[in-house]
Amino acid sequence: MSDYLADVRKYDANADEAIVNKIVRHLGIALRNRDSSLVSCSDPSELARVREKWCMKKLGESDEGKCDSAIEKVCETMSADRSKSRVTFYYLVAKQLGKEAVLA
Repeated sequence: MSDYLADVRKYDANADEAIVNKIVRHLGIALRNRDSSLVSCSDPSELARVREKWCMKKLGESDEGKCDSAIEKVCETMSADRSKSRVTFYYLVAKQLGKEAVLA
C-alpha cells in the first residue's frame, strides 16, 4: 500500500491515504498483473474504459466531456512517467473532477 501512496504523492503531496487505499481495494486483483496495473494514454480503448468504468460508473460523473477532459489532463500531468500506475491515474482523475468525496 505504501508504494501506491508514494507514487500518488509524487503528483499530490497531500494525497489522502484513505482514498488511495480505497482505490487499491476497488482495483483488487487487477493490480497483480503488470499490464492491468498500468494505464496507457496512447490506447483509446483503455481511455474509454477508464471513462466508462471509473469516471462515469464509480465516480458518478454523467458528462462524458468532463471525463475525457479530466483524463486528458491526467495524461499530460503524468506524461513523463512511462509506466502510469492505475492507482495514481484513478486518484488524479477523481481529484481533477472534484470527486474525492465519493471515495472518502
